[in-house]
Amino acid sequence: MTTPTSHRAARAPVQQAAALVGLVFLLVGLLGFVPGITTDYDSMEFASHESGAELLGVFQVSILHNLVHLAYGLAGLALARTAAGAYAYLMVGGAVYLVLWVYGLSVDHDSDANFVPVNTADDWLHFVLGVGMIGLALALSRRTTRTHRTR
Repeated sequence: MTTPTSHRAARAPVQQAAALVGLVFLLVGLLGFVPGITTDYDSMEFASHESGAELLGVFQVSILHNLVHLAYGLAGLALARTAAGAYAYLMVGGAVYLVLWVYGLSVDHDSDANFVPVNTADDWLHFVLGVGMIGLALALSRRTTRTHRTR
């Protein structure tokens, strides 16, 4: 008599990276709603440059900003189910963060156009996230492709 065993296909490195990035975004989105971890929590707005709340006392956040992080996290976990989905998540997500970086550098942080809201710390974090996500997608998808060719 054989016993049923659960064999999960090994996840490609790009899938592992997308899942990890997704988990980090989920954590950041949740922490944005925690008073104390988010300073000036009582001044948080839904979506406005006037939101005085800052995650870790550094990164300006709003309810919308936190919800976007939560959505990015859920998308990362969902798309990490396949290598193609994980690659797309990291590439497109990275490109979106680079657009947010340019937006943050271009918009007057005290204007109504800064509805996300972002501050200088957010701008440079968006740059690092964009480059990092795209870099992970490119580096880890090459490794997966090479591994499959040699088999």
